[in-house]
Amino acid sequence: MAAIDTAGKSATSATSVVQQGDNIAHALSGAGGGLLAMTLTYPLITLSTRAQVESKRAHSSTYDAVRRIVQREGVSGLYAGLDSALFGISVTNFVYYYWYEWTRAFFERAAIKSSRASSRLTTIESMIAGAIAGSATVLITNPIWVVNTRMTARKSSSDLPINSKSARAPSTLATLRSLFKDEGPTALFAGVLPALVLVINPILQYTIFEQLKNALEKRRKVLPRDVFLLGAIGKLLATSITYPYITVKSRMHVASKDGPQDGMLESVRRIVREEGYAGLYKGIGPKVTQSVITAAFLFAFKDALYDLSVQLRRKVPAKLPLT
Repeated sequence: MAAIDTAGKSATSATSVVQQGDNIAHALSGAGGGLLAMTLTYPLITLSTRAQVESKRAHSSTYDAVRRIVQREGVSGLYAGLDSALFGISVTNFVYYYWYEWTRAFFERAAIKSSRASSRLTTIESMIAGAIAGSATVLITNPIWVVNTRMTARKSSSDLPINSKSARAPSTLATLRSLFKDEGPTALFAGVLPALVLVINPILQYTIFEQLKNALEKRRKVLPRDVFLLGAIGKLLATSITYPYITVKSRMHVASKDGPQDGMLESVRRIVREEGYAGLYKGIGPKVTQSVITAAFLFAFKDALYDLSVQLRRKVPAKLPLT
């Protein structure tokens, strides 16, 4: 009996180690995929963020916005805040995918124990996994995105003369120091409530992606191009539905301590009152384009990186203790 118990404990320990390694592999693959995808699409993020935080009098076409940024800040202006964004997306994706895979593994083990016909996640289970992973991600990474939005938006840049030295983007550390000095550490959690509401965005995205992928797998093998297209479809629907909250979150991120300190609902009312309902959708064109392209590349890169990690782990088998 003692030998059986020992063997059982060893098997459980081995399974736990393998699952932990798989979770980390997914997390690292998600972080790497996010870095590559964001680097490719960052200028669209800049255009969308500036459109979200500008007042209605500054409304212009995407082409005019690009021309104005390049005139005042050079091509590098389209990449303002890229360093903090890359750090943010790597941390965000690592945390999100780690917790998502951990929760998914929990549900799959429960399905096996209950002798369910399939261990694949149901729609409800996918949504719960997304909610847990998304909430953890928001609370850990919100300060990073506040700094990034401040750097990307740079509200006063439109009032500066062309080629002004003061138009140069401050560094990430300089922006962080300025936030602490002028507004205190609580400013790093500005917009956390709409960000938590926006957890529904990845929930919708990954639920749509997982269910479409599961449906396709029943018919044939899923190819890289399928992952690319399914990721794009999921993000397109999710971003279109949740965009007003994305606008509100960006406005709250750039609100200074001397400006209006509105709550989430009051921010929505203020935007509608001053700019109409269209104000909630400012910058949606470049944002949806960027989100769809980024998501498509992210899923494609992540799957490729994960498959690579699986191959590497097979070449270097884990040495597990026998006792």
